[in-house]
Amino acid sequence: MSDHLPARPTVLFVCVHNAGRSQMAAAWLSHLAGDRVEVRSAGSAPGAEVNPAAVAAMAEAGIDISAETPKILTVDAVRESDVCITMGCGDTCPVFPGKRYLDWTLEDPAGQGLDAVRPIRDEIERRVRHLLDELVGGGRTAQSAGSADAPGS
Repeated sequence: MSDHLPARPTVLFVCVHNAGRSQMAAAWLSHLAGDRVEVRSAGSAPGAEVNPAAVAAMAEAGIDISAETPKILTVDAVRESDVCITMGCGDTCPVFPGKRYLDWTLEDPAGQGLDAVRPIRDEIERRVRHLLDELVGGGRTAQSAGSADAPGS
């Protein structure tokens, strides 16, 4: 398996409902990477809406996910991604040769209030920053580059 990623890698975040963890992770990566990474998210059993506590927690960080909707995980979404990050969805994600798979063990924000979701949001941000550094190197993000009008910010 090659560890070489394309100039603009595609990352897919997957959780069960695509209403909390994967939505926050996708929003963080889009916000920090701008157009350097293609970002997707999906769920193995998508919920009806994005978790309101996740929306509120991300709004506190200056990221609006209120217009996002949970999406179903498809085989094509995995096939077309360079990196697939699962968050508590077990073995429902199809596996293809040559893809990088990571499993992030994170508490599920479903049914929890804002105070409980904040630390989950912050842990996701830490992991996304680390992932972004691995994918595009240098740790240079849209925020640290001083580019306030970067896509996703």
